[in-house]
Amino acid sequence: MPWRVGPAARKAGMRPDPYRIWLSEVMLQQTTVAAVKSYFEAFTARWPTVSDLAGAADADVMAAWAGLGYYARARNLLKCARAVVADHDGVFPDSYDGLLTLPGIGPYTAAAIAAIAYDEAATVVDGNVERVMARLHDEHTPLPQSKPILTRHAETLTPEARPGDYAQAVMDLGATICTPKRPACGLCPWREACAAWAAGTQAELPKKAPKKKKPVRFGIAYLVRRVDGAWLLERRPDSGLLGGMLGWPGSDWIDVTAGTPEAAPPIRAEWKTLPDEARHTFTHFHLRLGLRTALVPMERVPERGEFVAPEDFRPADLPTLMRKAFDLARPR
Repeated sequence: MPWRVGPAARKAGMRPDPYRIWLSEVMLQQTTVAAVKSYFEAFTARWPTVSDLAGAADADVMAAWAGLGYYARARNLLKCARAVVADHDGVFPDSYDGLLTLPGIGPYTAAAIAAIAYDEAATVVDGNVERVMARLHDEHTPLPQSKPILTRHAETLTPEARPGDYAQAVMDLGATICTPKRPACGLCPWREACAAWAAGTQAELPKKAPKKKKPVRFGIAYLVRRVDGAWLLERRPDSGLLGGMLGWPGSDWIDVTAGTPEAAPPIRAEWKTLPDEARHTFTHFHLRLGLRTALVPMERVPERGEFVAPEDFRPADLPTLMRKAFDLARPR
């Protein structure tokens, strides 16, 4: 992993960069390693230090983040980088408590940076660690109620020596051997100490409380192209879903049981309704976007949003939902 410094390199004197550890941990929240690698490499090539990132334009960072999802992370990324530069002379605090004072850094991220970058014996608990602890101790209390229990188990094992290597080792154990389905117990170095393996319950752990059924919301997106090829785009408010991202103007998103969303065209036009819907799942609900398209003359002025010249329009800068809508509308 491009943000890692292995034990041999650390023994030779190479220290992990807290900026790179922080950036990778923020990117990895609710995102896979495979998806993060290319984004991490692009970010660190473009903004190699926290000071570089702090000086970046908001729009550039949001565009570079497009596709990673959970866009509040990108907004908090900028807030944190600017706080490190403004309040700490561009150097991350070197303790768990100090890291917690930074915007957007919670207990998990603070513990990861403190342990990996600064060798503080902070307990790092992500989903992989929770799974390992649940099986190691044969803990049947379902998540999320069991989180405090599993954290206490993890705390008892966190060593004073090389806590960063230990934290990454346990996370890797959960990611590669103590996996959610069909754990490779035959390869596990902790098998003999594992209470769940002894009891034969490893496959059913960790237990999870039943998930609530996600509601469905419906909205309308308006995709407008001007005769010169420019597209009408609107930057969403900083707060809320897709905050700060460019996207297609649209209606409110309402629960399907509430009826039909109120039309909210951003410009006077002859609208065509596409037979397709852009569908996307967020953390708490499913969304269905009806699509309306229009071609407008040069002199037509929008009520919302701004036209972006074709040479400045990059679909890759759009969040996934908006890119789905574009991909459906473009052939028409």
